[in-house]
Amino acid sequence: MLFGLILSGLMSFMVSGISTFRAVGLVPTFMQLWIGAWLTAWAFAFPVTLVVAPIARRAVDRLTATS
Repeated sequence: MLFGLILSGLMSFMVSGISTFRAVGLVPTFMQLWIGAWLTAWAFAFPVTLVVAPIARRAVDRLTATS
């Protein structure tokens, strides 16, 4: 769970920053907008990561299995 928390936090932080910058540019309120977007994104990203991570692990195992 800690791995999912950190991974989803970092990924949503970067993606929301890029998206916020693309949407509004470097306005004076950029940091407030970014943090608001990041917290919203993280609230969705963390539970999704917990659900999707086991599926991704199984897919990687199947794709990299040696016969």
